[in-house]
Amino acid sequence: MSGAPVVPVVVVGAGISGVACARALQAAGAPVRVVDRGYRIGGRMASKRLDDRAVDLGASYFTVSDPAFEAVAADWRDRGLAEPWTDTFHVVDATAPGGALEPKSGPVRWRAPGALRSLVEDLAAPLEVERAEVAQVDRDERGVLTVDGEPAAAVVLAMPDVQARRLLGPGLEGVGEQLTRDFEPVLALVARFAERSWGFDGVFVNGDDDLAWIVDDGRRRGDDAPVLVAHTTPERAAHHLEDPEGAGPLLVAALRRVLGLPEPESHVVKRWSLARPVGEREEPYLLAGGENTETGLLGVCGDGWGPTPKVEGAYLSGHRLGQAFAERLA
Repeated sequence: MSGAPVVPVVVVGAGISGVACARALQAAGAPVRVVDRGYRIGGRMASKRLDDRAVDLGASYFTVSDPAFEAVAADWRDRGLAEPWTDTFHVVDATAPGGALEPKSGPVRWRAPGALRSLVEDLAAPLEVERAEVAQVDRDERGVLTVDGEPAAAVVLAMPDVQARRLLGPGLEGVGEQLTRDFEPVLALVARFAERSWGFDGVFVNGDDDLAWIVDDGRRRGDDAPVLVAHTTPERAAHHLEDPEGAGPLLVAALRRVLGLPEPESHVVKRWSLARPVGEREEPYLLAGGENTETGLLGVCGDGWGPTPKVEGAYLSGHRLGQAFAERLA
């Protein structure tokens, strides 16, 4: 006679945080089910193919400081999936006459020749990611954690607070009260030019109503394509979330104004509604129900947790939550 059916840990969200969490659980021998509603995984490390090449639309690069993430980055580097890129970006004051670019040194930023999404896909290779829409996570009348009515040993919501709150049923109302961190929106403008006429890797734009950041996607990818990606200010994005393409002419004009560029050959605008977390949060993740593993553990992780809302921070949030789950489930 076979034993009782295995109840998996369900990870909802297959960005780098959810995938890192699932990998940590898998390494500990826990059965894992990863669910993502998108056509492709990646989360904040989103990219899109435009003009037959991948363009990073979300996160622009990543940095490395923690030993746990350093080991992951070193493996990517050894296999040619990622590499150190630059430690120098520029800053421009859009309110100053002439708008001169000033160099600004910082940590080494890393790039991915195949676009940042390829790194999440690489991490997810040992996992089976199911494309599905989760409607509700709740506790039933016995107090058992469920995902759309099916029991789960644990559930991980690897997503921004507002998205996680929407999934919580009435039996988890107390958890929702802890998910209060807001996120800012961004529009990403991708502009392709006839030729390269600039000499920077990335530019932080200060004092502009429209643009906050501009990156050379050709240098970041390593193919020198004459493509720039510009991220708007949250305020500009908020005015155009319902019609991002309608903001195209305004954003192209802003890009040309800030950098003194000619008209691009083509452009597209993509919406990123939950781009950056607002405020601060030191806790690396949320773990609820940690004292009672029999009725199921619930965790929330992602770039909205931990001191730095970066790619590395998102990875570490998921990785450490997965390890904490594994310890309790053991």
